[in-house]
Amino acid sequence: MASPALSGTHHRLLLPCFLRRLPRPRSRSCSRLRLDACHADTLLSSSGAQGPPAPAACSSASSAGGFSDWLLTNGLPPGKVAILERPVPCSRGGKDRPLHFVAAGQDLEAGDVAFEVPMSLVVTLERVLGDESVAELLTTNKLSELACLALYLMYEKKQGRDSLWYPYIKELDRQRGRGQLAVESPLLWTESELDYLNGSPMRDEVVVRDEGIRREYNELDTLWFMAGSLFKQYPFDVPTEAFPFEIFKQAFVAVQSCVVHLQKVSLARRFALVPLGPPLLTYKSNCKAMLTAVDGSVRLLVDRPYKAGEPIIVWCGPQPNSRLLLNYGFVDEDNPYDRIAIEASLNTEDPQYQEKRMVAQRNGKLAIQKFQVCVGKEKETISEMLPYLRLGYISDPDEMQCILSSEGDTCPVSPCSERAVLDQLVVYLKSRLAGYPTTLDEDEAMLADGSLEPKKEVATRLVRLEKKMLHGCLQAANEFISGLPDHTVSPCPALYAPELK
Repeated sequence: MASPALSGTHHRLLLPCFLRRLPRPRSRSCSRLRLDACHADTLLSSSGAQGPPAPAACSSASSAGGFSDWLLTNGLPPGKVAILERPVPCSRGGKDRPLHFVAAGQDLEAGDVAFEVPMSLVVTLERVLGDESVAELLTTNKLSELACLALYLMYEKKQGRDSLWYPYIKELDRQRGRGQLAVESPLLWTESELDYLNGSPMRDEVVVRDEGIRREYNELDTLWFMAGSLFKQYPFDVPTEAFPFEIFKQAFVAVQSCVVHLQKVSLARRFALVPLGPPLLTYKSNCKAMLTAVDGSVRLLVDRPYKAGEPIIVWCGPQPNSRLLLNYGFVDEDNPYDRIAIEASLNTEDPQYQEKRMVAQRNGKLAIQKFQVCVGKEKETISEMLPYLRLGYISDPDEMQCILSSEGDTCPVSPCSERAVLDQLVVYLKSRLAGYPTTLDEDEAMLADGSLEPKKEVATRLVRLEKKMLHGCLQAANEFISGLPDHTVSPCPALYAPELK
């Protein structure tokens, strides 16, 4: 499951002085990788039927063999998966190597264990920190788990081949935080590439996340002095001298794209970097399979049948497409959790502001309230917004007192005020749609053409889905207008109408 850290709500932790290198996993005897006719790197048991990997996605023994050999040498049990590769579209001058992905190494049935990764091969804060540090971690507010893991891997990378984690880090470098669409997070896009997101709230989200990463970067030197024993093994400079901000951001984004949120484990184990996990796995919003911690390992049970060579799919958590793009670099067209926000706020200049705020709070709303427009439920969201917006159109003190003494949502006061509320919504929705440089029809035409470069394509898919939800809201508002009893009534003026943004 995807980490809640990636939705902006993660706990923030400080590495104490007990941080240490991960112990080298104990080697155990195991079979060497079996390379089949198309040179796919497989991690298969020596028994059981094995179907041929898909011919369209094969990897050379040299490209993934080092990573797979490292896994098996360090205790990975034989599984039922293969590491294949897919070409990178529109790669940088043809210099990008194909991306790896985990596929079924044989035919699988729902409920099969695809693979198990021992905890000795999983990077967690529990592995990095001493046990006595956990209490301090829970009471500090300096660095996130993602920043701690990124910093650890950055120092390990500087050790090159001397680091136990060299093959894993090399694989992460190859992926560069790119998901199944071969696109990295917009956090790493250029300004001109971010223009693809003009009109979308996503553009501001990128700025906010970038500022958060920079704040964490500025804390790294403090960590150096507070956690001296962490760095005794590393003959390098303090973090901000050893690593420029852009390098730290790249590492942070890479960790963000592959961290797994484990359920029913201790706090120090909940954020985990799992070899064979994302970004090698393919994320999907309507999938039930997820990585779980079981008896000293991280296991994946598949939720559907697979033919050999098909990509293994896991659940990415209940995240909207804006988060999927920001965290993993892809957009899911079939995402049942997709949503956009409409923010409404009561006018603080209104003489009856305090009374209206009390009514809103009584009905579970705030003076500044975000309404979530969920895909397929646009009309329900408009219905939820109407009682809140009606408050702004009440000016008569007697009407306000009547509402204060009653219970439940604010009902329509008059046909003219109801028309004014709906007209305000219509104007807002049209204005928001006009803020995009392209229309929904133009987006559809560009996607149908099939010639967009990957970043523009994924951005176009995001804004297209946002516009579809806004159009659904606009259709709902117009339907409510059509249902008004008297269409000849002019909308009532409102000096203190709520603000929408």
